[in-house]
Amino acid sequence: MMRLGQSGTVVFVMVVVLMLIIPLPTWILDGLILVNLSFALLILLVTLNVQDPLQFSAFPALLLMTTLFRLALNVSATRLILLQANAGTVISTFGNFVVGGNAVVGFIVFLILIIVQFIVITRGAERVSEVAARFTLDAMPGKQMSIDADLNAGLISDQEARRRRRLIAQEADFYGAMDGASKFVRGDAIASIIIVAINIVGGFVMGMVFLHLAFTQSLSTYTILSVGDGLVSQLPALLISTATGLLVTRAASEVSFGGDLVRQMLQAPRTLYVLAAVIAFLGIFTPISKLVALVLAAGFALLGYRAQLGSAELAAAAGPAVSVGPSRVEAPTGEGREAAQQGPSGVPGPVDALAVEFGFGLLSLMDKSQGGDFFERVQKVREQMAEEFGILLPPVRVKDNLSLQPSVYRILLRGAEVARGELMPGRLLAMGKEGGSLPGIAVKDPVFQLPALWIARQQQDQAVLQGYTVIDTATVLTTHFAEAVRRHAAELLSREDAKRLLDRLRQVDPAAVDELTPGLLSLSVVHRVLQGLLREGIPIRDLVTIVETLGDRAAETKDPDQLTEHVRQALGRQISQRIAPPGEVLYAITLDPRLEGELRTRVQAQEGRTFLALDQETALKLTHAAERLARDPSRADKPLAIVVAPALRGHLRRLLRPVLEDVPVLSYQELDPGMRLQSGGVIRLDD
Repeated sequence: MMRLGQSGTVVFVMVVVLMLIIPLPTWILDGLILVNLSFALLILLVTLNVQDPLQFSAFPALLLMTTLFRLALNVSATRLILLQANAGTVISTFGNFVVGGNAVVGFIVFLILIIVQFIVITRGAERVSEVAARFTLDAMPGKQMSIDADLNAGLISDQEARRRRRLIAQEADFYGAMDGASKFVRGDAIASIIIVAINIVGGFVMGMVFLHLAFTQSLSTYTILSVGDGLVSQLPALLISTATGLLVTRAASEVSFGGDLVRQMLQAPRTLYVLAAVIAFLGIFTPISKLVALVLAAGFALLGYRAQLGSAELAAAAGPAVSVGPSRVEAPTGEGREAAQQGPSGVPGPVDALAVEFGFGLLSLMDKSQGGDFFERVQKVREQMAEEFGILLPPVRVKDNLSLQPSVYRILLRGAEVARGELMPGRLLAMGKEGGSLPGIAVKDPVFQLPALWIARQQQDQAVLQGYTVIDTATVLTTHFAEAVRRHAAELLSREDAKRLLDRLRQVDPAAVDELTPGLLSLSVVHRVLQGLLREGIPIRDLVTIVETLGDRAAETKDPDQLTEHVRQALGRQISQRIAPPGEVLYAITLDPRLEGELRTRVQAQEGRTFLALDQETALKLTHAAERLARDPSRADKPLAIVVAPALRGHLRRLLRPVLEDVPVLSYQELDPGMRLQSGGVIRLDD
């Protein structure tokens, strides 16, 4: 069918070109005129049945083709009228039968059609197309942001988002094309008036000079033929112009124009009863035909009765809780608004797991029309977290907050702020160098709190030459968001997420999952183990190894901390290689053997859990000694880890986390046997 359409379009264009050059026999012209009329009716009927204007997106181009075809018919008819004083049966029928052979009547009818088409329909359709195109283009950024918000919230898939964006682009292209295509109809109406005038004057001259006809006969013959040609061309033009007006004024709906018309016109039965009474009154008390008025009144009364029955059936089907009211839905006010915000029974809705709030000065980062791409960046962060850590982030809500300063943003985790920063739109952030001569606004990098400068965009090349790393505001915000997500990945993993991960694993390895839960471990214990891994930046992508290790160790302990240590040892190769890739040296900071032995004696058990019992002075000495070695400038930017016995690893990590969050603490069993190690120092309390 598509190939047939392509071939037919090519043939159609060739026929139009030939019509402009080659004289046509009258019988071919008759056939083409009927084709033009039939095609105009078809276009009008298709327009009446579309549910959305985009379903007829080819209409602007079709309008150009039909206009060109009508003008080609006018040229062919003009050639026959002037040369032979005969343009075929269709034009003669319209000139004689339709207007009774009276040239004056025909000319007046032709002018009326031109006025209706040119002044009423075409001008109106042109104006509507112009306004629709302007409003559609103005609304594009908001629609794009709405799609991005739904995508980031997880309400729609990537495919659905692409489909909606494509529809928005098609809608803008369609109304823009309709704005220009409506000019074709206007030009066609003007051309028709000129062509008829030329035919009348030229035909009169041809009849008098070359055919030697009498004055009255020449004037009558050529006027009737010219008016017939004008009527034949303007009737299809009027139909297509009407279709143009219907299409540009048509709003998207689930039914056709006829269905919408009936549903909306008959939605108020009482109005139809009043109309029937008025028509009956006019028929009885005025000279208007009583029969016609009473029949018409009875028809409107019957329509009102049918509409009333339909409304009653709809209300009965909806149930007693549905009330029939106005079709417009109004926003609740007062107590109604509070109830709408709280939800059923006054229970507040759930808090957003992850949200980003920004001041109004940062709107350009979110608005696509201003070059903002933060929504796409958030989606990439979600994909990166899924690829890197094996978890799917919850929906991210992005919203403005007028209580914030214009250039401030904050990142919320379950309603609580976990990160905040300030940006300077229009500037770039230069990082990585202290004491330079580059002018700018000195600040701390919002992500890592390193010295940085906000510089003008014109200074970018100069900053790069001086050794700065230059990034834009959107990258700063995205990096801060990604870092906050990584830091709080454990809190973002809900119990439902853990269940989904196990359900997905059950599809490929049912034996491991069925053995583990719920027989050996509860879902809550598995969830806490996964959180423990994420809390120290360990991916949970290798869920098979995690589940099998838990199944092997579940008989020994149900303590999530001890189970986490067993899982870490099973994932030792992955953990080691994340810190020091193969071929690189890992600088290992170890504990003094006497200190390690003393700390082992301080590990106590209580209610099935173990903890490290240290006095405040010893804890401070241990923390300061570890921090001094870990922050040694000679090993900056080199792979570094604190390596201890398995029984102490978790306890020492919790002790050092507040001051050495970025320094990993490993156990000896987690080290890859092939890893190259070098001493990074020994922690001693007497130091």
